[in-house]
Amino acid sequence: MSERAHLCVFLGSSNRAAPVYFEAARAVGAALVENGLSLVYGGAKVGLMGALADAVLAAGGEARGVIPRQLFDKEVAHEGLTELHVVDSMHERKVKMYEISDAFLALPGGFGTFEELFEITTWAQLGMHQKPIGVLDVNGYYAPLRALADGAVDAGLVAAEHRQILLFGEDPASLVAQLKTHQAPHFDKLIGREET
Repeated sequence: MSERAHLCVFLGSSNRAAPVYFEAARAVGAALVENGLSLVYGGAKVGLMGALADAVLAAGGEARGVIPRQLFDKEVAHEGLTELHVVDSMHERKVKMYEISDAFLALPGGFGTFEELFEITTWAQLGMHQKPIGVLDVNGYYAPLRALADGAVDAGLVAAEHRQILLFGEDPASLVAQLKTHQAPHFDKLIGREET
């Protein structure tokens, strides 16, 4: 299996997050560098985003940010990144992050993180990409999401094969290492849909 060069991390930008989440963000940053991966993320200097980027840079790694102009103009962009892409919209941000990334990892975050995770998962479900997607369950934060995904399978609303797109883990180092070489499932069409 080929190694992944760029890992995109979705995570919160709130400074109000509990310390355990900041610790996890820093641990992911260290794991990225240890595995020879560069970071792709939302480009902010605040909250968990800033902690993650700072950890990567402090360990000698590369950090690439993608930030909408509206947020750049509010001076929340990280000034010390290896590379910063300023785009015109949130949609362009997601597309750019997708284009320059080889795998994805969701850390705790709010509605924006949820939306990014669900969209990239949906793209995989539709066969638009075959890039690994991980979810770091810190302190049980994503346990409800895992239950929701499993419940959707039980209800017949998500195919069991599609549920396998999301790779859950609780240890930052082992999950990052797993995403580096994980072969994600690929779907040419929606499972169960008859060809017309």
